Amino acid sequence: MRVNEKYSTLPAEDRSVHIINICAIEDIGYLPSEGTLLNSLSVDPDAECKHGLYFRDGRRKVDYILVYHPKRPSGSRTLARRVQHSDAALAARGARQDQLLPGKGSAGAAGGPEPPMDYHEDDKRFRREEYEGNLLESGLELERDEDTKIHGVGFVKIHAPWNVLCREAEFLKLKMPTKKLYHINETRGLLKKINSVLQKITDPIQPKVAEHRPQTTKRLSYPFSREKQHLFDLSDKDSFFDSKTRSTIVYEILKRTTCTKAKYSMGQGEGRKKDSALLNKRRKCSKYGITSLLANGVYSAAYPLHDGDYEGENVDFNDRKLLYQEWASYGVFYKYQPIDLVRKYFGEKIGLYFAWLGVYTQMLIPASVVGIIVFLYGCATVDENIPSMEMCDQRHNITMCPLCDKTCSYWKMSSACATARASHLFDNPATVFFSVFMALWAATFMEHWKRKQMRLRYHWDLTGFEEEEEAVKDHPRAEYEARVLEKSLRKESKNKEKRRHIPEESTNKWRQRVKTAMAGVKLTDKVKLTWRDRFPAYFTNLVSIVFMIAVTFAIVLGVIIYRISTAAALAMNSSPSVRSNIRVTVTATAVIINLVVIILLDEVYGCIARWLTKIEVPKTEKSFEERLIFKAFLLKFVNSYTPIFYVAFFKGRFVGRPGDYVYIFRSFRMEECAPGGCLMELCIQLSIIMLGKQLIQNNLFEIGIPKMKKFIRYLRLRRQSPSDHDEFVKRKQRYEVDYTLEPFAGLTPEYMEMIIQFGFVTLFVASFPLAPLFALLNNIIEIRLDAKKFVTELRRPVAVRAKDIGIWYNILRGVGKLAVIINAFVISFTSDFIPRLVYLYMYSESGTMHGFVNHTLSSFNVSDFQNGTAPNDPLDLGYEVQICRYKDYREPPWSEHKYDISKDFWAVLAARLAFVIVFQNLVMFMSDFVDWVIPDIPKDISQQVHKEKVLMVELFMREEQGKQQLLDTWMEKDRKKDEPCNNHGPKACLDSPEYPGGAL
Repeated sequence: MRVNEKYSTLPAEDRSVHIINICAIEDIGYLPSEGTLLNSLSVDPDAECKHGLYFRDGRRKVDYILVYHPKRPSGSRTLARRVQHSDAALAARGARQDQLLPGKGSAGAAGGPEPPMDYHEDDKRFRREEYEGNLLESGLELERDEDTKIHGVGFVKIHAPWNVLCREAEFLKLKMPTKKLYHINETRGLLKKINSVLQKITDPIQPKVAEHRPQTTKRLSYPFSREKQHLFDLSDKDSFFDSKTRSTIVYEILKRTTCTKAKYSMGQGEGRKKDSALLNKRRKCSKYGITSLLANGVYSAAYPLHDGDYEGENVDFNDRKLLYQEWASYGVFYKYQPIDLVRKYFGEKIGLYFAWLGVYTQMLIPASVVGIIVFLYGCATVDENIPSMEMCDQRHNITMCPLCDKTCSYWKMSSACATARASHLFDNPATVFFSVFMALWAATFMEHWKRKQMRLRYHWDLTGFEEEEEAVKDHPRAEYEARVLEKSLRKESKNKEKRRHIPEESTNKWRQRVKTAMAGVKLTDKVKLTWRDRFPAYFTNLVSIVFMIAVTFAIVLGVIIYRISTAAALAMNSSPSVRSNIRVTVTATAVIINLVVIILLDEVYGCIARWLTKIEVPKTEKSFEERLIFKAFLLKFVNSYTPIFYVAFFKGRFVGRPGDYVYIFRSFRMEECAPGGCLMELCIQLSIIMLGKQLIQNNLFEIGIPKMKKFIRYLRLRRQSPSDHDEFVKRKQRYEVDYTLEPFAGLTPEYMEMIIQFGFVTLFVASFPLAPLFALLNNIIEIRLDAKKFVTELRRPVAVRAKDIGIWYNILRGVGKLAVIINAFVISFTSDFIPRLVYLYMYSESGTMHGFVNHTLSSFNVSDFQNGTAPNDPLDLGYEVQICRYKDYREPPWSEHKYDISKDFWAVLAARLAFVIVFQNLVMFMSDFVDWVIPDIPKDISQQVHKEKVLMVELFMREEQGKQQLLDTWMEKDRKKDEPCNNHGPKACLDSPEYPGGAL
């Protein structure tokens, strides 16, 4: 099938005129002249058409592409598009539907016996033909291309003419710039000088993009209206609607266009004998458009085109190439993002994501600087830290109790000197200040983003978008409509069964059939899915989520058992170096295992969350996206942070004491924290998981997997391509190149990895002050990596309007609030900050930290070991041990209540709980104060929005005044015409030149 064969009634040898459908032109109220029917004279097939960006006439832009896999039809039934008017057009459509019916095609017309029928492929072909016919009737222009170098793939090019663009822009209430220009209020005085200096300083890091330059004027925007076209600058109609807007308009038409007649195409003969499942499939198409056709395989892909190539010497300059040079290149990592150009090319939703990512990355700069200062403070004061100096002092000769049963022996506290010194780098008074700072930083970041978002909404003309969004958000999804239709059909079948047992009161069969048909048309109007319909899905969701969380906990428990057993095994090693590094070895290997499991489960949980959301069948796309985000975030949050929560709050808390340890499965003794506390191990765990996820999952996967998929597609397409070398070497069209790109899968994965990173930066920042620095370095690469993926690796997504980042903002606020609580508990219970304060002000005799280590250690008489738990080699240190020490607040063995919890424990616990309460309430109050002090809407933006409203009112007032003046002028002329008639009588009036018709 050649280009436009489907939409032309001329013989192949005389096909020199392309004719468009005129039904849609009739619909808008006028008939075109004869010349408008001739869209283009035929040109040479190999003529210049901008490499697939235009129709073959070289003038009509390709706004959208539908891709399908053409199969040889079972008969010689082809769709002939007839150009007729009104009633004749309807009759032609009925005749065309008759041609589509299986079994109605003439066998003699095919010139031979008809081959075996493939009803599945026929069904797809019939649905494509009818759907494309309906697209023509909606006013779109189509052009088919099956003569491509991609074997077995056909393309339908779609163009939206001017009248369709105007009609749909009015329906969608798209704000378009008017002719009215107004000056933006500029800052004055000192602020103006400061802004000019900042612009000069930051000029080298600004992208060389026209849209990014500061503007002093702005065009007044107004929802497009065909009645008020005089308000808009229509001097260049080709560029009035940019490619993003054109593709959005076409996509809206594709979504709402249906193939309602396909359900009657069962035909006669063998077609009647087929299973009713085929009929049900066709019926599903009657409720929704392109989403259903893509899901059922009628079309394999649908996408708008990129503006052109992004690299090459002879490439025409376009927005895609500009984005590649000024945004999607690693060489411009130090520059600001051209957000306005990103929005112009990809739409508001993607533009908001990159704007948010840019604001988040900028805000990480001060957090990184403060984190580095806190870390350097720890490095500078490590030699002055008295507790670590006491632990490293060989003269203290503190003998510690064994870390495991039998195989582990007694050990000297000085052997943990390196761990104690390293712990001070992250466990010092500055970390408390840093936790408070990061809580206020999170609140400031949220407020800064709200203000930035309002600026973007003003500059992008989205200030009145809320009402439009309310009207669009209730549009049902394809899957929801299918379920409702299925429920309606079941209900209809039950009603038919009931009517069979009730005698018909009326004998008028024709009237009964009409009533039945009319009931079928509105079958799904009042039917909706209730909680009873969704209960199995809800129950499956609950059970699956609980099971997945239990799997995560089980894996963490398995890693704990691995740590305990590995530590016991290494303790039996004869090498002193191995035994001295047991903690480091066990911790590092366990964290790597956790990292691998987290990365694997992240991918699994993402698929499970999508499946669970699909079986719920949410009504709208917005509801689907929010439910998917909630489930995916819940599962990935638990998966990523459970190992860290264990080390922070559970490790070393429930170990018991020597002689009465707690065991897992009666075999594995719970592991203890190091003498310096678990904070150092928490830091190791957090840093390895965070850096590993960023390097492996976020960057390596994002680079490697798309490259691998693209290479596999290239090999597959090359294997399927024709062997003719000249045909293969011929330059591919734009739509063929874009088809080989990866389809756009949404922004959820991009947001998700950044939200998880935000959690690493804020939740446990008290244990790892360098987390903001590593996040900053990752995000500098992440921005350019995502930009390059969108520009070069992905098909162009359909532009979606959005006024904010949606549910992600609420998740960010929730993580920020949770971070305050978690950091309070980390400082209070995981670090030694509170025990040091209690010792310093309650127990220290000299008012210093001398004696703190001895104060935190309890004594144990080795004769009180349970049978079978004492060390196998009690003389490993070279002397017999009578008393060993362990970290806890308990009574000594010579006390009346030996090994009971001492009063020091309760004093420290009370101080810890008091600190949590004070810290949490203080930081929460300060965060709320920041929210209150910083207004959500910048003052200058609120003034500009008010100014726009005033200017719009003035514009319409002047327009109304002009109309009134014109009306008054006409009335004055009519009055002057009537004066001679009144003065000289009716005859003079009839003979006057103003009445050329003379007397009636």
